[in-house]
Amino acid sequence: MARTLLEQAFPAAWLDAVFAAHRQRQYERELLFSTVVELMMLVAVGLRPSLHAAARQAGPLPVSLPALYDKLKRTDPALLGALVRASAERLGPVLAELGARPARLPGYALRVIDGNHLPASHKRLKALRECRGAALPGLAMVVYDPDSGLVTDLVAGEDAFTHERVLAAPLLDRAGPGQVWVGDRHFCPGGLLRGWDAAGAGFVVREHATHPRLRNAGPWRMAGRTKTGRLREQAITPAGADPDQAPAPRSRPDLAADRTYPDAADPGGRSGSAAVEQPAGLGERSPDRTGLSGPLAHRGPVPAPGGRAAQ
Repeated sequence: MARTLLEQAFPAAWLDAVFAAHRQRQYERELLFSTVVELMMLVAVGLRPSLHAAARQAGPLPVSLPALYDKLKRTDPALLGALVRASAERLGPVLAELGARPARLPGYALRVIDGNHLPASHKRLKALRECRGAALPGLAMVVYDPDSGLVTDLVAGEDAFTHERVLAAPLLDRAGPGQVWVGDRHFCPGGLLRGWDAAGAGFVVREHATHPRLRNAGPWRMAGRTKTGRLREQAITPAGADPDQAPAPRSRPDLAADRTYPDAADPGGRSGSAAVEQPAGLGERSPDRTGLSGPLAHRGPVPAPGGRAAQ
């Protein structure tokens, strides 16, 4: 059943069309891109334990197994991102017909961004056989839509030690108005925040210990309660903005969880509270700050005392 669904969702002709539109160095002769994807899908969903097993059980291939592996390892990283985006566009209407999930932040399109290190490989290359640690094969920057349940974008990094904020930079070109991007502290540098702001998108990111640098910060004021605790907020102006241009309004909410300080009358100044930075630059529809508890909860629980979060 799973294989039939995959064949209907991603027909071979469509996969080859995506390849033709976005390929860079690669070409097709005997082995089609759709054949490689179909074999890898069987491994991804657990129907086959490995690509080798999938190829053996798929029947005669037009090329040898070494040629199949050569085709796979030379796949352009940009092609992977294009395939993910095209797949999300293809499956989005199907999921909408099945019934939309309740929106986590009504009126906005959530985009959860996170880095995913591929598992370390224990099948050693000859040059690494004397090394105790397994080699890291790469890093993927993934964009997830929690309302639809689809991964909507991907940036593949061949260097496993590339920092996540470097891989995230190309995603700014695909940010837009009405979106709210959610990420951890690796996405808190001012360049990324200004990029989302320039695209008209909002952001909810965990606060880094040294980012963003602030030009000034206003007084704290109480902003209400959420399901998990009490909320206060502070108007801030990040450094690095054009001094001749009026800065976009931003706020830094601070959430003190009830389970952390059950007897506290005021959550202010607690080292264990979660700091949330989100620009009010979502236009006149800027959401109530208490509504940010949903995206905050999606990223994980509020840290224990001593931790800071910037959603």
